[in-house]
Amino acid sequence: MANHRADREAVVEKALAALDLDTRCRLLAGQDMWSLPAVADIGLASVVMSDGPIGVRGVHWGPEDPSITLPSPTALAATWDPPLARKAGQLLAQEARRKGVHVLLAPTLNLHRSPLGGRHFECYSEDPLLTGAIGAAYVTGVQEGGVAATPKHFVANDSETDRFTVDVRVSQRALHELYLAPFETVVEQAEPWALMAAYNSVNGVTMTEHNALQNEILRARWGFDGVIVSDWTAARNTVGAAVGGLDIAMPGPQSVFGRALAEAVRAGHVPAETVERMTRHVLRLAARVGALAGTPPEVVTLPATINGDALAHEIAQRSIVLLRNENDVLPLGKVGRIALIGQTADQPRALGGGSAQVFPSHTVAPLDGLRAVLDADTELVYAVGADPRVKIPAAKEGFELRVQLYGSGDRLLGEHPLPEAAIEWIGEFPDGIAVGELHRVVVTGTFTPRATGTHTLAITGIGPFRLTVGDAICFDDRIVPQGDPLAAFLRPPEMPIDIELTAGQQVSVNLTHTMTTMPELPIAFAKFSLGHQDPNIDPEALIEEAVAAAAAADVAVVIVATTPEVESESFDRASLLLPGRQDELVARVAAANPRTVVVVNTGSPVQMPWAEDVAAILLTWFPGQEGGAALADVLMGRAEPSGRLPTTWPADQDDAPVLNVTPTDGALSYAEDIYIGYRAWQRLSTAPAYWFGHGIGYTTWQYETAAFAPDPEAGALGTLTVRVRNTGDRPGRETIQTYIAHSSRPDRRLAAFAVVRAEPGETAEVAIPIPRRAAESWDETTETWVQPTTAYDLLTGRSVADIRLTTAIELEGPHA
Repeated sequence: MANHRADREAVVEKALAALDLDTRCRLLAGQDMWSLPAVADIGLASVVMSDGPIGVRGVHWGPEDPSITLPSPTALAATWDPPLARKAGQLLAQEARRKGVHVLLAPTLNLHRSPLGGRHFECYSEDPLLTGAIGAAYVTGVQEGGVAATPKHFVANDSETDRFTVDVRVSQRALHELYLAPFETVVEQAEPWALMAAYNSVNGVTMTEHNALQNEILRARWGFDGVIVSDWTAARNTVGAAVGGLDIAMPGPQSVFGRALAEAVRAGHVPAETVERMTRHVLRLAARVGALAGTPPEVVTLPATINGDALAHEIAQRSIVLLRNENDVLPLGKVGRIALIGQTADQPRALGGGSAQVFPSHTVAPLDGLRAVLDADTELVYAVGADPRVKIPAAKEGFELRVQLYGSGDRLLGEHPLPEAAIEWIGEFPDGIAVGELHRVVVTGTFTPRATGTHTLAITGIGPFRLTVGDAICFDDRIVPQGDPLAAFLRPPEMPIDIELTAGQQVSVNLTHTMTTMPELPIAFAKFSLGHQDPNIDPEALIEEAVAAAAAADVAVVIVATTPEVESESFDRASLLLPGRQDELVARVAAANPRTVVVVNTGSPVQMPWAEDVAAILLTWFPGQEGGAALADVLMGRAEPSGRLPTTWPADQDDAPVLNVTPTDGALSYAEDIYIGYRAWQRLSTAPAYWFGHGIGYTTWQYETAAFAPDPEAGALGTLTVRVRNTGDRPGRETIQTYIAHSSRPDRRLAAFAVVRAEPGETAEVAIPIPRRAAESWDETTETWVQPTTAYDLLTGRSVADIRLTTAIELEGPHA
């Protein structure tokens, strides 16, 4: 390996020496939305990047090239299983190679600082140790597949409000112990080949220009030798970004690097040696991913091919958390009639919105999953109950549509089938159509209504639109965004239009969008949709129908969910309440049937005011393409719900210790210091609904012994050997969690964990290394890690609040 690295570096240096200043600077800026330029003279191919924490979008992102869709990162963290995360990374590398992608823009290592964080479904946990462990395994898996991983967003990008400009004010202790910690773990354990600098500022300095964090800590202290790429459009200043540690400014062709950087060097504002170092990082990345001739890629032997559907199913099943199970209502076993209730039982929320969104080839809904496993003796009755969606969904059922792309003079440039009436092209257009060449996009086809009455069509987008249905012009105007244009791009406004239609009577549909530009968003894009909603059904009648179905069933399964309007990228959550009348639906169903099981289909915490009134609660997160099949397995007892909470769930939003996600005068103060998540809850008199680490399964466990063996030579405090016994009548998995506490910090924090499996009556024993960092704190005076005391307790159990074994340990004297 050492020889390979030396040979690779020699090739990199030779290529670097052959490049003049202008070419070097050109390599540091995107040539388009997703790629860097090629240089044929040195054998450098274009390096291609793609979004993709749960599935690889690819450059030409659309339903015609679907993506394996894994469960959300919160779900992956809920497995508490780094080997499973590593396998997920290997699968995504496999997908990236299939799509011609060299660099995967994932994973997201930001923390669940506040339950109101809108993008928390894309982050792992509130705890830096769990986040780092899952993230390091994921990065390892991706790079074992020969694809660069890009941990993001470095650093303190933990909320969405004003995320492009917010200045995060955070103490050095909190910065090091919480927000930098997962990145440090991933850099040291997985050696990522790339890393993404965030939009926000930290303590007054924007991250793309943050010399102290990027050059002094990330590179000099941690030894990171990869590239630092900006979040898209985050680089604002040529000189500041170059000397502050940024290597690549994305996207292109407009960029603060490229020609502007070459001019800054010639003017004496940026040292030529700085550009040389930046270019070396880019060429090293290209060599690692096989895009630089003369040296083999970092990975020559790839992992075995992974079945994407099977792994998506496994992660979804392993991530399900059973919060409550009164009278062992689950698993269901043999039942005569099941009432399945909820709009998302038929149309599940499989994934979160924003840069994590992909197009799966299929999605298994809970309704489909249950139908597939129930025997002929069980009747399954479905009722909508309550539809929580605020915006009208994209037209699909009853529509036969195509999308046509036109240039000037009504010249047809391309045409494709459209499975649903949603267009989202970002960075590049289909068919190789260049920016400026595309003048109009037309969605055209027919619609055959299923019901007679007032149907609602809805145009969602920005710019000029013309909608005709049959012979009628329903809309012909410009839709103008309100407020922040970038936020409007991610959440475009909706224009609803009512129209009278007759069941079975086919009508033609034509929606024409004239291309528009947004100076604030210097990339190619076309993003709009045509929504459809059937004639209104009385919401009260829907709930009454569900209640009647529940009353007549042996068990009622109610699925509740958030919607993209309340939980997605680009905005924080205003409330932890479920949208619409879903809480009322659950309460009324539970009153009608004491055997009510609630399935929560959300990416992060929600309030559950009915929690004590239902028999069982399952969390499925955003479960990916196989979520319905995995849920059916767990409901029917074909698999165990072995997930554990990666973040604390409050009973009431007002009780949560950290709620501030809105900047004041451009700054967001992390006034809570190190006390977020369970660390903060331990200081309160009010307990959360469910603690970090909580989760019960279908079997029971006895914690028998825990013995500590110090081993300072191994770079850790030592090893804790724990033995547990499966005392139930089913095989199962247990997540053993060890927390550490000492006299100067009575509150506990996660020190280590391990997942074990055992058959009924069997024991499982595991040796868990306890890292030295678990006993250390950041000293702001000396700017070093220190061990405050020698006396510690290792607290081992099933959650941060459910401790079964206490092991007192005595370490060597405190040291800096």
